[in-house]
Amino acid sequence: QKQALAAKLDLRPRQVEVWFQNRRARTKLKQTEVDCELLKKCCETLTEENKRLQKELQELKSWKLTASYCMQLPAAATLTMCPSCERVANGGDGPPATTTSIPFTIGPKSHFINSLSHPSAAC
Repeated sequence: QKQALAAKLDLRPRQVEVWFQNRRARTKLKQTEVDCELLKKCCETLTEENKRLQKELQELKSWKLTASYCMQLPAAATLTMCPSCERVANGGDGPPATTTSIPFTIGPKSHFINSLSHPSAAC
């Protein structure tokens, strides 16, 4: 095929061979340039995405610190549970907490215990 084409074009076979080698090299170079541009765009997109996610992460960390600071109870506001009636009472120095039922129970308790001998008679 190379010799037939060379005869048809009035060229030497080596010239035809070099022409096709050059053509393959140019095609490969153009494809490499296209791939490079695609990778550049992809890299730019990923860089922007990374910046956005870093900013979002910083905002979430800031929000978490603020939320944890606001949710901390002072040491004087500790709560204790009355073992006889399973109610929560304030154990600190602050004002007494309202006695509220907790959302779970350990088991049924009888409140017919002598209030003078029972340690949690104040409940």
